[in-house]
Amino acid sequence: MVNKLSWVGSKKHFIDEINVSKVGEKVVLGRFGGNSTAGQYKNEDGCLIWCDDKQDWEFVILLDAHFTAESAELVISTIEKNEQRFLDIFTLPVKRLFTSLNALILDIFQSESFILECENVQGETACLFALRKEKYLWWFSIGDCLLLLHHPELEGLGEYQQNHRSFYEWVGRESTFNKDVPCYSTGVKELRTGENHIFMTTDGLVECPNTSYSSPENIYRIFQGVATCEIGVRKLLEDIQSKNVRDSTTIVSWIIHNNLAATIPSDLK
Repeated sequence: MVNKLSWVGSKKHFIDEINVSKVGEKVVLGRFGGNSTAGQYKNEDGCLIWCDDKQDWEFVILLDAHFTAESAELVISTIEKNEQRFLDIFTLPVKRLFTSLNALILDIFQSESFILECENVQGETACLFALRKEKYLWWFSIGDCLLLLHHPELEGLGEYQQNHRSFYEWVGRESTFNKDVPCYSTGVKELRTGENHIFMTTDGLVECPNTSYSSPENIYRIFQGVATCEIGVRKLLEDIQSKNVRDSTTIVSWIIHNNLAATIPSDLK
């Protein structure tokens, strides 16, 4: 069974309110709309989470809109209209899955009907897709939301962030998909053997004043010594709330235990 959640801040803003919940058995969603005392009055974040614990995959879209939340609403409603096309692709072998998923997103965002709908919304949204299936993490990134991955072997080499924050990329009224060539980045990462912690966030967390969350290792330090992902996510949101952050923050975080062997150099075998 597919567990599903979709939300846009225009429907429930969570200003002055921290909300942490679970979707399925693994995925943790944390939302904080910002502090009204700092001048916050709206939340333009959004997310869509689908996960199937039996089929062993998680699919997440994280959105950070500006001007209005209409562009985030449009992206979520469009993906939901194409739900069966996505679910069919998720059943493919991983050798074919990620290429097909990439092509589907491009087909949707470059379609004439979607481009026309974008012309009728106010504002634009950053948009970060992520899918985890088997021992692979795939992403499709438009804009400046962040995808991090924590594992001790990667940490030892200073690797955390998987995508890069890319500015002046959006979907919406001024969509980069309306141009001759769409602008985005995509990638696939093999999970390491053992516990892998996947973490996605909008930029409210990393741009919060008087914090050091712009360095991803400081995000993961919050999770050290806590019993669950939910506790760590709540601690992050409580910290930025106490720092009187204005911008909204949406976090999606989950842990994958990979029992399969991961690639290592031939001279270490």
